[in-house]
Amino acid sequence: MSNIYEIPYWNKYTLSIEEAAGYFRIGECKLRKIITENPTADFILWNGNRMQIKRKRFEEFIDRQSVI
Repeated sequence: MSNIYEIPYWNKYTLSIEEAAGYFRIGECKLRKIITENPTADFILWNGNRMQIKRKRFEEFIDRQSVI
């Protein structure tokens, strides 16, 4: 029995690049490129030097795009 409680992606507030790639079905390199092109976007949260993606805000960003 594991002591680790795993929260499903769809319930998390922020996602790592790896988690976001799996959840949104977008490659990690493409996600890093989107973040590089939008450094002040409201869907990015920096934890030290680690990028976290605010799931709901990134969903809203994706909804506004016609091409990724």
